[in-house]
Amino acid sequence: MAAAAAPPKRRGPARLADPRPLFEDTSAPGASPGRGFGAPPPPPPPSASSSSPGPAAPPFAAPGAFLAEPVSSLAAAYGSSWASHVEGSLCRWLPAGTLKYYFAVDTAYVGRKLRLLLFPFGHPDWQVRYQQDGPVAPRFDVNAPDLYIPAMAFLTYILLAGLALGTQNRFSPDSLGLAASSALAWLLLEVLTELLALHLAPGSSQLGPADVVALAGYKYVGMIAGLLSGLLLGSAGYHAALGWSCLSIFIFMIRTLRLKLLAEPAAEARSQLRLYLTVAIAAAQPLLMYGLTFHLLR
Repeated sequence: MAAAAAPPKRRGPARLADPRPLFEDTSAPGASPGRGFGAPPPPPPPSASSSSPGPAAPPFAAPGAFLAEPVSSLAAAYGSSWASHVEGSLCRWLPAGTLKYYFAVDTAYVGRKLRLLLFPFGHPDWQVRYQQDGPVAPRFDVNAPDLYIPAMAFLTYILLAGLALGTQNRFSPDSLGLAASSALAWLLLEVLTELLALHLAPGSSQLGPADVVALAGYKYVGMIAGLLSGLLLGSAGYHAALGWSCLSIFIFMIRTLRLKLLAEPAAEARSQLRLYLTVAIAAAQPLLMYGLTFHLLR
């Protein structure tokens, strides 16, 4: 008896006609859970012209939605760029050993210094401690000036400026760049003016270029407090926090500069001129704080 003929085998192309694939492709970006290998791609979303007209959602509906946007990343990039620029300028002006001293801080010092900048009224002793070869490092003396807090406060101010502009739908790279450029220009102008006034004033002072930069940068702590209060509490919170910060930085500068400019005995005319210079430097801080923040919150 002849053997029955074997049934023909299914060829490869016939297997591709199976409408239900055994495995799904989930490795490709954008692949949907219900589409397998060889399946046609999903149809593209309808264009704006074919969709039904309706009210467009605002691009910055809430601060929480803004934080998920790439605007915050752009603000961080701007802040890092300007912080690197400031750091490079400091490295050209000041020796590496001097910068190492002014950045010798720790977490405990930063916390104590921030409290002193915002609540200077009950601080009993403002004298900077000295060793045999010079002043002690900032981490051992809260009265010693440092450059870490001014640098970080400047960077944080730029980030908050971008956040404030974004929550009001006024953000653009040009506006953020203008805010950073204005802050840096006013800082350099303030430092150069104070150094020139100290050079022309009769007598000697204990303020060096790094001390002037540090004292000028401490006002950004109060500006950050004002911007944060404005973002969370509105205009009333901004004015209340900024007013307190302006008063605090004025008292801080008066008590700090008094020991730097008025410590040495001098003639009555020289002492009077140093007193005017001390008050002028301290009074300039609230004006700059308000001028660099009021346009960011409307």
